[in-house]
Amino acid sequence: MHEREDDDEEAWLQLRPVEPLPSQCCGSGCSPCVFDLYHRDLARWEAARASKDRHLLSEEEESLSCFSELKPETFLAFRISTVDKLTKDTYRVRGTVDDLEIQRAYTPISPASAEGYFEVLIKVSRLTPILSDTCYQTGLMSRYVESWKAGETAFWRGPFGDFIYKPNQHGELLMLAAGTGLAPMVSVLQSITDNEEDETFVTLVSCFKTFEDIYLKTLLQEQACFWNIRTFFVLSQEKSPEQLPWSYREKTRFGRLGQGLIGELVDSCRRRPFALVCGSAEFTKDMARYLLCAGLTEDSYFLF
Repeated sequence: MHEREDDDEEAWLQLRPVEPLPSQCCGSGCSPCVFDLYHRDLARWEAARASKDRHLLSEEEESLSCFSELKPETFLAFRISTVDKLTKDTYRVRGTVDDLEIQRAYTPISPASAEGYFEVLIKVSRLTPILSDTCYQTGLMSRYVESWKAGETAFWRGPFGDFIYKPNQHGELLMLAAGTGLAPMVSVLQSITDNEEDETFVTLVSCFKTFEDIYLKTLLQEQACFWNIRTFFVLSQEKSPEQLPWSYREKTRFGRLGQGLIGELVDSCRRRPFALVCGSAEFTKDMARYLLCAGLTEDSYFLF
């Protein structure tokens, strides 16, 4: 009798959810976090164990197996259909529905209306020299991403975030993006141009170090052909317009995106703008200050 009870106890312990490692939390404030999901599953396991009813667990597994699209609560396997290297350290990854130890948050660049696939823009960390002859890989996830090949599988969950775009909600969107902060802007931008009923004006300002660093050049050029879309670029390490293709010269500024240029952009908007800002913490903080100085109120911008 005791042996049977011990066997049952061992069987229940094997079904107990495994607590995530610290490295499995991306630190991006996802809701629910992997630790939230762990505590939810642990409570479910404890309830099933107390009632000695394993069917409570199998019901959850059956419901999860029915998911055919991204869900914030559950990791799903997606087949990687293409991996495009956009710059020396940036990749566009396309996945379709078909025991990671590390998790990171990435922003989709595909429009919200996309069905059966999604695309993400990923910037990888490069090797950094330390003490002249030693190199350390600055990102474990970067090493993993660079190993991806078409046909392989990666596990994703989401989406997360507090900004939900609604067509014609704002007269004009002023998008301020630095580096991969361009990703959420592209998703909103494509949602606007894909919807013939959406007449929102857009002014997109993308900040990069050099012309070669600009992501998605072809896509941005195509979007700029729409009647309601303007695109500008700010390059911090370029100095002369003569080094750029002619189609970029009139819409490119050099240096950093500062308060003066923000004021010009706000004044040039065709309608009172609502601003979207995405980039580094320092960039986001500076842009918020510049927008306030340009006359916008705190409820007139959103910081990703």
